[in-house]
Amino acid sequence: MRVYISADIEGVAGVVSPAQCQAGNAEYEKARVLMTQEVNAVVEGLLQGGATEILVNDSHGPMTNLLPDMLHPAADVILGKPKPMNMACGLDGGFDLFCMIGHHSRAGGGGVLAHTTNGFAFHEIRVNGVPCGEPAIYGAYAAELGIPVGLVSGDDLTRDENKPLFPDAEFAVVKHAIGQRAARQLSVERARALLRKAACVAASRQDRSPPKRPEGPFQVEFVMSKAVLADQFEVLPPATRIDPMTIAFDCGSMAEVIGWMTALSAMSFAVR
Repeated sequence: MRVYISADIEGVAGVVSPAQCQAGNAEYEKARVLMTQEVNAVVEGLLQGGATEILVNDSHGPMTNLLPDMLHPAADVILGKPKPMNMACGLDGGFDLFCMIGHHSRAGGGGVLAHTTNGFAFHEIRVNGVPCGEPAIYGAYAAELGIPVGLVSGDDLTRDENKPLFPDAEFAVVKHAIGQRAARQLSVERARALLRKAACVAASRQDRSPPKRPEGPFQVEFVMSKAVLADQFEVLPPATRIDPMTIAFDCGSMAEVIGWMTALSAMSFAVR
C-alpha cells in the first residue's frame, strides 16, 4: 500500500501563533520539531496498518520545515519550492491513500490560523461558487486521480468543515479552536497517540468507497485581500474580473485550479 502525506504546520498540536509558522525565530524552530514528530506518529500508524511505501510532502510556506534527520526512516520526503502541484507534488494515481496532516480551516472558517494557501493574498477562494480550503481543493485533486482521502488532522473546525466532503476519512482533532490564535490543545504525547491510532485505522480499512471524481468544468474565483492584487492578476489573458476584488478563471480540472492558485500566490509577492 502506497500512502501520500501532505504535511502542514498550522494544525499541529501546540501551534497557535503566526510566529510559530515563520522561519527566523526560536518559536518556529520548536514548531517544526512538533510538526516532524506528528508526521512520524502518522508514519508509525500507517506502517502498523499495512503501508509499504510512504511519501511525505512538506506543504507549508517555504516547504523546508520538516527536519530530515528527525523524520521516520521509512518515509521519503519532498522539500522545497517551487514545485509542480505545490501541496500535492509527487501525488499520482499509483497511491492508495491521501493524508493531510497538520492542516487548518479555510479563510473565514474561524479556526486556528485559518487561511487558504496565502493569507496575504486571498480573502476567499471559491470553486463553482463554493468556498474552499486547502483540504477541499487538494482532496478533490486526489479524487480526480482516483485516490481517497484517508486521514485529516488539525483543529475541530477543520474536521467540521471537511467531514462532509470526505465522509469515509478518519479525522484526528489535536486541538479545539478558541479563536484565530488560541486553542485548547491535547498534550503532544496524546496528540501523537491519537494520530498513530487514526493512521493505523485509515491504512487498514477495507470498507472505504472509491472517491467520487469531481466533474468539471470548474470556475475558480479568487477574492483578493486588496484590490491592487486583482489589478495585477487581471492582466493575465485567461482572467476575468468579476468585481473590484475578485478574479476568476475557467478550468477543466482541479489540477488547473491548483495551478492558478499557486501562480497567483507567487505573483502576490510583487506587490507586498
